[in-house]
Amino acid sequence: MDESGGSGRPQSDGADDRRPSDADGSPEPTRPVDTAPEPTRPVDAAPEPERPADEAARPLSGDTTTHPAEPRGGQDTPPDAPPRPDLTKAARKERPTEPARARADHGPAGGGDPGAPLPPKTQKNPGGGLLMGRPFGVPVYVAPSWFLVAALITWVFGGQLDRVLPELGGARYLVSLFFAVAFYASVLVHELAHTVAALRFKLPVRRIQLQFFGGVSEIEKESETPGREFVLAFVGPLLSLVLAGVFYAGMRAVEPGTVPGVLLAGLMISNLIVAAFNLLPGLPLDGGRMLRAVVWKITGKPMSGTVAAAWVGRALAISVLIGLPLLNQSGALGGEPQDIGGMDTVTDALLAAILAAIIWTGAGNSLRMARLREHLPELRARTLTRRAVPVESDTPLSEALRRANEAGARALVVVDPDGDPMAVVREAAIVSVPQHRRPWVTVDGLAQDITEGMRVSAELAGEELLDTLRATPATEYLVVEESGEIYGVLSAADVERAFVKAMARPS
Repeated sequence: MDESGGSGRPQSDGADDRRPSDADGSPEPTRPVDTAPEPTRPVDAAPEPERPADEAARPLSGDTTTHPAEPRGGQDTPPDAPPRPDLTKAARKERPTEPARARADHGPAGGGDPGAPLPPKTQKNPGGGLLMGRPFGVPVYVAPSWFLVAALITWVFGGQLDRVLPELGGARYLVSLFFAVAFYASVLVHELAHTVAALRFKLPVRRIQLQFFGGVSEIEKESETPGREFVLAFVGPLLSLVLAGVFYAGMRAVEPGTVPGVLLAGLMISNLIVAAFNLLPGLPLDGGRMLRAVVWKITGKPMSGTVAAAWVGRALAISVLIGLPLLNQSGALGGEPQDIGGMDTVTDALLAAILAAIIWTGAGNSLRMARLREHLPELRARTLTRRAVPVESDTPLSEALRRANEAGARALVVVDPDGDPMAVVREAAIVSVPQHRRPWVTVDGLAQDITEGMRVSAELAGEELLDTLRATPATEYLVVEESGEIYGVLSAADVERAFVKAMARPS
């Protein structure tokens, strides 16, 4: 059952055939929970083509008997009644769990891939670490892992300063710490470039996070055209190149071999590396998104672009894992040739493994999110909604369940004497009431008052449906027609199961 809301006149207390079922979004068949051995199919004015044919046979109940291959549920009829099927597992969940959120990790530079659409439950605080500010209204977080990287950069760069500027002594670590902060400020500028472009294209940005190997711009929607996708990806490396040019100009204006000169040279080289790394043509890097946009433009299919760029990204991950240590050992990256087996070799191998893991995982997440977005339009409120029957607030629970079972409904909506909906009876609350107490418990004590945000249009689908549910987190929602007539009750657990099923379904 659900905590939902809505307005409009309900139907008779047996829901009509236009009331949908909750089976459509579930990865496993929905287990009905009724008492009637053969629920009566209510008479209805216009059969709803989108409703499954067996929907009327999915009654409502709350039995605690465990049946083979069935989740636990509950009974709502006298002890001598025939045995009934059980509730689905979702009936015992107050709120659904949130599937893992994909993010746009772009290595040392960060990036701006769209984040995955979220199921109904969402967190007000994204928990991204230390909040540093809200440029352009987008929160910027520093993850705890950043402090580990800052300490590592301070130690490594401090050792280099000891060779270049030995007169600094212990003060070289203060200079190194300043370099670490300035470098991540450059990464933040890179991320802000993605953010500004996204906002310019009317794409909401959830947050920016600075973390272990760079930054993440969590953009909540996908670009509508390949051209916008290309621009959105390219602006990050472009800003890194611009910063490298600014630092180069500053370096030419100061005396070489001084603290400012060394800092500016280090920042110039760092931003060049950030730009070059992110231009590599494989997801989840910015260059991968640019490749995706090109393939999308050529084929007319965004999924084709994602598949091509993701597999190139996986190839890049293997290349980094094998090639980076070999290049460092050979001195091809500007250092001294190293002996195999030394501590530097182990460090190079560890760094390569971390970078390869980030790229490989990001490419896989990009494929998974593309598959989800391809199937997301199949999430429709009309097909996921449970049939409901209206009951007045003083109706005993046992009587309300009897009416629902007779109508083949799986939800109860509390209405006022005029028939306007006031609350939705929560399924989890029904399960918690023992069978012998149900004649003495009225439905109003088990209901969630309807708020405006808990009223959902039956026409919503895809990301629009998820956005609407995220705006007002609840376990159930009242679904209404455009005329205001009650259509049924939408369970957040049903939407979540359909969401997970869409993520797992092959393209």
